[in-house]
Amino acid sequence: MATPIDFYFDFSSPYGYFASTKIDALGARHGREVRWRPYLLGAAMKITGGAPLPSIPMKGDYARRDFARSAKFYGVEYKLPSVFPISSQAPARAFYWENAKDPAKAKALAAALYRAYFVDDINISNPDDTVAVCAKLGYQADEVRAAINDPAIKELVKTEVDNAIKRGAFGSPYIFVDDQAFWGADRLEQIEKWLASGGWTY
Repeated sequence: MATPIDFYFDFSSPYGYFASTKIDALGARHGREVRWRPYLLGAAMKITGGAPLPSIPMKGDYARRDFARSAKFYGVEYKLPSVFPISSQAPARAFYWENAKDPAKAKALAAALYRAYFVDDINISNPDDTVAVCAKLGYQADEVRAAINDPAIKELVKTEVDNAIKRGAFGSPYIFVDDQAFWGADRLEQIEKWLASGGWTY
């Protein structure tokens, strides 16, 4: 069995959102399972000294244009949220709660949360808004709310964040293919060629 692709992303990341719409099909074309692993980019930024792009002079203006341009390039519906960026703890906790039961359903939940934020302008950093998105998919609101507040789920998310950072993840998306790390939605084409060719020396 081929090693799964690990897809690390933050729910507040436009580039993570764009990649999320393509990564499973890419993996399937090459017989690779894709494991979705949301993490908290802010934790990595504390180590790298990074900052959210909108807060950086010059880079912020460029990023806002590039988000919209990239969405058009990838054919993905997108609108810059009115509150951006956000803390993504609530959606990450909801994801890992469902992922422990059914990873396929967890992916569908992640896609719905991403769409809620980057298309419908729903601030999923608010636990009540994350719960509402889940409820639209048929989840029991009280169960989701309990999961978001569950100390065990909180600890699971912390462990996933710690593991992502230990592996070297510092951006979103950050994608591991075998022993290779690829940062950015613009690396999907390179990942495709890597998988098709068996990789190359460098």
